[in-house]
Amino acid sequence: MAIGDERYVVLTTYRRDGRPVATPVWWVEVADGEYGFSTGSASGKVKRLRHTARVTVQPSNSRGVVKPGTEPVEGTARVVTGPELDALKQRLSAKYGFQAKLAPLVAKARRALKRESVPSGEAGVIVTLQ
Repeated sequence: MAIGDERYVVLTTYRRDGRPVATPVWWVEVADGEYGFSTGSASGKVKRLRHTARVTVQPSNSRGVVKPGTEPVEGTARVVTGPELDALKQRLSAKYGFQAKLAPLVAKARRALKRESVPSGEAGVIVTLQ
């Protein structure tokens, strides 16, 4: 199975001190060698990507447990908004259906229950694999 066909991948971003942070994400192929996902604009992933573009991805399950027999793939990532985000969200909706529309509502409800005042803006992330 091609990495673009995977339902989940674990995305590893890096803190300023170099420590890795792995997060499972849905993703979709955007172009040849480019893949993307959407996330909150104030998420840790976006914060970490603002200081280092280096990432690794590896096929996983929804909990971030990597698939046996797979290896991490190095890449770089950039945060997108505007028309690029809109195009990315359309591709995610085509691949994930109603779940892509439901996920932001669930996240918003979770923040409300926890009384978090995190901005709910969205951002996209485009990953270019090496």
